[in-house]
Amino acid sequence: MPRKKITLDNTIDSLSILDEKGKVDKKLEPKLSKDDLLKLFRAMTLARRYDERMLKLQRQGRIGTYGPALGQEAASLGPAFAIEESDWYVPSFREPAGMLYRGWPMARLMLWWGGNEIGATPLAKMNDMPISVPVASQIQYGAGIAWGLKLDGGDRVAVAFVGDGGTSEGDFHEGLNCAATFGLPLVVVIQNNHWAISLPRHKQSASKTLAQKAIAYGIDGIQTDGNDILAMVEATREAVEKARKGGGPTLIEAVTYRMGVHTTADDPTKYRKDEEVEPWKPKDPLVRFWKYISDKGVLDEAGREKMEAEITDEIAEAVQASESYEPNLMEPFDHCFAERTPALEQQRAQFEAYLNGNGNGKASGSASVSHSAVH
Repeated sequence: MPRKKITLDNTIDSLSILDEKGKVDKKLEPKLSKDDLLKLFRAMTLARRYDERMLKLQRQGRIGTYGPALGQEAASLGPAFAIEESDWYVPSFREPAGMLYRGWPMARLMLWWGGNEIGATPLAKMNDMPISVPVASQIQYGAGIAWGLKLDGGDRVAVAFVGDGGTSEGDFHEGLNCAATFGLPLVVVIQNNHWAISLPRHKQSASKTLAQKAIAYGIDGIQTDGNDILAMVEATREAVEKARKGGGPTLIEAVTYRMGVHTTADDPTKYRKDEEVEPWKPKDPLVRFWKYISDKGVLDEAGREKMEAEITDEIAEAVQASESYEPNLMEPFDHCFAERTPALEQQRAQFEAYLNGNGNGKASGSASVSHSAVH
């Protein structure tokens, strides 16, 4: 039997529309209204200022460990903009730009990083999963949701996020294989920020691109400039349109860079040099998008200053709201299962007794529990 090449049906493209100088490829430029461009710029600016404020709050001891998204705003905002409210958004933990755009209250995200369970609770009728740190688990959630959407009929889609390090996890491959095999309406976005904590991208995979991992599962993949908001919008739009028509999943590799620390518990100077970060500073997604919209006359400097002032006030209000929130210490027991199991009921009673000063851990009635009970 002669040896011959196997022809594969699926493809890998590379997409960049807006360069780091703010110049656009007119042939690829997506059709966006002035209002759309303003929404995108404000959302990206809000995410950047939120991120900066969260770092300060953590350093002041006002929240717990925080995972910054500095320089990665476009990678999560583009997909959030490109889908409908009725579609599903499944984030990891570096997607605040997309989550805020989708309607998550900023104070609620702050509460999540402060360790409060309410921060993991989407608003009513919101088709979003909460922040999830376990690596690559989002792909499993996304595949399951997409399967449900397909069974329900209609044309809704799910978008799930993962980091470059997550592509080495079993969850990524199992979820992608499931989505491909059953033709699920799922778009997977890899935020390739070049670092899996301290492990560089070149030690994570021998693949020339991460997008090409799609080929193994018989689906299309595309590598985008993840710092180009226009490319992220366009790539997601194409993938979503295909999924809505029954074309199955798409893998998008958003090439970006982690400008800051992995989390506030991390010290990147231990494993990378400043010279590695410098080339990425001119590629900042917010800087290049500002050049683009200012050149188009969408917003001037005075308008930007007004926007920045409004955002400053919005963030201040969110900080005040999050820090004045009175937590219900019994709340975690209500989020484990749809209905509490007998063992959970017993644990709940023991914890309630402890909070009410019964040191032996035996329940003594159903006394009310307040935040001040532990102070």
